[in-house]
Amino acid sequence: MHTSRVLRPAIAVIVALLLLFTLPRAQVVANPDPPGALMFGGVQRTYLVHVPAGIEHPSGLVLNLHGGSQTGPKQAAETNFDAVADRYGFVVAYPNGIDFSWADGRGASRPDRQGVDDVGFLAALIGRLSREYQIPPGRVFVTGMSAGGFMSNRLACERADLVAAIAPVSGTLGTGVYCNPSKPVAVLAVHGTADSVVRYTGGRMVGRGGSSSVVSAPTMADRWLAFDHCPPAVMAPIPGGERLSTTHCADGTEVAFVTIDGWGHTWPVTPAASFDASEAIGQFFAAHGR
Repeated sequence: MHTSRVLRPAIAVIVALLLLFTLPRAQVVANPDPPGALMFGGVQRTYLVHVPAGIEHPSGLVLNLHGGSQTGPKQAAETNFDAVADRYGFVVAYPNGIDFSWADGRGASRPDRQGVDDVGFLAALIGRLSREYQIPPGRVFVTGMSAGGFMSNRLACERADLVAAIAPVSGTLGTGVYCNPSKPVAVLAVHGTADSVVRYTGGRMVGRGGSSSVVSAPTMADRWLAFDHCPPAVMAPIPGGERLSTTHCADGTEVAFVTIDGWGHTWPVTPAASFDASEAIGQFFAAHGR
């Protein structure tokens, strides 16, 4: 009886160790972050994710970045991009910026002035979601409105290795922001001629956090045409505006620039606008993976 009492604890320890090393790793090591959160730079960042129902192998990952004073859930509601993600099989994430804004390089937001590394945060989020949902390499895309559009451009400028295509809406780039993409990135830019916040012609703008100087929408398009070593672009009329585009750029990329006549500082959706930005962006991303 004495020997049995001694063996029982030892057997229990052995069984526990066997279970520890035979259980799948995901069951042993818990995710330190709650769902929809990612610790980065000592701050717990948050995001909303939509995954199309019944999709085992998503066709890509889209980051959809909100504008100044907005949130990820608000961006989801205003763009109706979940429906687009369902049609094209995308996982779509709506991250939240610190102080409702982004460190997009213009120096006009609190995150920018505090040295927040939003490029690093979004890169880390891309890494996490790509692993979690098994996103194929070269199938990561970024879009955004206003400050989110500026952040889309900056992310492509600095992490073209991660981003295959971007679609900034009502957002360009600060005049002092250095841009030297490591590889070609497909671009669909959308801007209204009556935008009173991020003016079509560029110059001084005032947004959440202060003023900044930004390049014009046509100048930003010209820069991407040069970055991607594109052949001459062709202008064509579309309902409510015009589209400047060219294919056969470096590595098979495309640069397109949609101008919406008389449109202001709002995400274009039908029927309010003749151009449905979300649907056009979904089509563009579906066609421009690496």
